Amino acid sequence: MRFRHNDGTTVHLAYCSNVHQAEDLDGVVAQLASHAEPVRHALGADLLGIGLWLARDVVTELSEHPDAVRRLRAELTARGLETVTLNAFPYGGFHREVVKKDVYLPDWADPARLRYTVDCARVLTGLLPDDARRGSVSTLPLAWRAPWPTAARDAARRATDQLASELARLESETGRAVRVGFEPEPGCVVENTLQAARELGGVDPERLGICLDTCHLAVQFEEPAQALRRLADAGLPVVKVQASSALQADDPADPEARRALARFAEPRFLHQTRTATGGAVTGVDDLPDALAGGLDSGSAWRVHFHAPLHADPEPPLRTTAPELTAALREVIGGPRALTDHIEVETYTWSVLPEHLRPQDRQGLVAGLAAELAWTRDRFENLGLKPLPQPLPQSLPRKERLS
Repeated sequence: MRFRHNDGTTVHLAYCSNVHQAEDLDGVVAQLASHAEPVRHALGADLLGIGLWLARDVVTELSEHPDAVRRLRAELTARGLETVTLNAFPYGGFHREVVKKDVYLPDWADPARLRYTVDCARVLTGLLPDDARRGSVSTLPLAWRAPWPTAARDAARRATDQLASELARLESETGRAVRVGFEPEPGCVVENTLQAARELGGVDPERLGICLDTCHLAVQFEEPAQALRRLADAGLPVVKVQASSALQADDPADPEARRALARFAEPRFLHQTRTATGGAVTGVDDLPDALAGGLDSGSAWRVHFHAPLHADPEPPLRTTAPELTAALREVIGGPRALTDHIEVETYTWSVLPEHLRPQDRQGLVAGLAAELAWTRDRFENLGLKPLPQPLPQSLPRKERLS
């Protein structure tokens, strides 16, 4: 979906396909038919944005076969979809039974991360709509915090400098601009905007910046306006925003709250948990550690569990949807849009507690559509105008990638 900001910027709204389990090209294409196009129909939208997650093997195939990129783009167009952003944080295996800290590998000290990111950017230049101003790629915040010796930090800095050069060369070759945003996340080398300014300040602001995940922002108890000022002062543009909500327990000492939280302690993803006391943020690396007594329960807990945007969990838990709304107000509610790419990223539908989890494809489609409708309403409340797009004609079957 596209919206017009008062400053004339076209703001693209998408949902992220890392919610779907697909690590080959056929699977990615199948997502478009089974989920993305039905979500568009459920919204009654002429055009729907989808932020693609393309695992390493998919990107390799697309990089080696330009015809496959053209056919994938044709498939998107035929289904009334557009892609202006890629999520290149997970490298692969994002839906294994246990992911946890493996999602941070390879990190930015490993040349494989640079190669993957540049390949993603190149593929994206072939998928961008003709009238798109630019593309964006989100990536991990350098690495998990340890081990991170000086040699790794130096290697990562060289890699980010090379990344900026590669993106400039790619634009020269293709005429399409792509920016990469590093995504602060609790527990990482860059877990908040203060660390982003320290570790990433001085990068090329024309090519590199920050992917602001609003769940991560809330878990770190960062106030959106202050965080954005800090990034601006460091010369770090907001390349894209991932619209997401964290879980919150206002009284984690309450037995009911602890029982409710325990239902979200699942084995696949890491659920970093934080509390703020006297202005100091402390935490543990996973929710089970907090529940086992590893975190003070005298103040509210926020949990890195991407909760559906449109619906609160059962009391006494709630989400940080108010903090998400405040972040959107700062990013696109002012006289100038701070980014033009916003992506709803709730990848946790399959690991929600059983009674909240969609039981079939139709249930997931309905949930994704409800999240996007919730976000669309916030956009319109902030004064953004929807831009209708003509529904493309379907392609003949022989032109589809299968």
